[in-house]
Amino acid sequence: MRVLIVEDERFLAEALQTALRREAIAADIALDGDEALRRIRVTDYDTVVLDRDVPGTHGDEIAAILAREHPAVRILMLTAAARLSDKVGGFELGADDYLTKPFALEELIVRLRSLARRPPAIAPPVMEFADLQVDPFRREAYRAGRYLKLTRKQFAVLDLLIRADGGVVSAETMLAKVWDENADPFSSAPRVTMSTLRRALGPPDLIVTVTGVGYRLGLPEDDDGG
Repeated sequence: MRVLIVEDERFLAEALQTALRREAIAADIALDGDEALRRIRVTDYDTVVLDRDVPGTHGDEIAAILAREHPAVRILMLTAAARLSDKVGGFELGADDYLTKPFALEELIVRLRSLARRPPAIAPPVMEFADLQVDPFRREAYRAGRYLKLTRKQFAVLDLLIRADGGVVSAETMLAKVWDENADPFSSAPRVTMSTLRRALGPPDLIVTVTGVGYRLGLPEDDDGG
């Protein structure tokens, strides 16, 4: 999952970014509305955590632009106002969820996980491939009924692969979605994480290496020779 935090209070924005990274959620920061729009135009975000009252382009306008031009992006709106009318107004602008300041970091993370369960294309809460089952909300994975003890990064990569529905996921995409914009593009992290994930999943191998392109889930007979 990749998240954009739109928040003009730098300390809060950086605290949120740190908390999300600990949960293997890639997070970028925009300190004003204009910067947020620039980032949204060039980066494929899954969710925008949007402070309603940011300088530059107002949060309400950003929400309206997202709803109109990027309908697949979820909006978790933040505000210091607790009035029901403010919340209703936020939802009418296209927000998918709402948090009133101050809030607990744990609640923000749970709400982001919940939003991830409701992608535009309807998907079952528990995703399956062969004898593999992945529950993105509970952060649990099973292979032939066996619970898989995965690190946060391993789970995030597996979640990305199973959501691709057999499509190839490039190392660049993994860096963008599982790590963040500060990740070294020459980093071996995706390859190392993929290797440890393969061991955790056990045989037969369900991860196919597509040489020079990336990785996908597939049965052993589907191996592309990587």
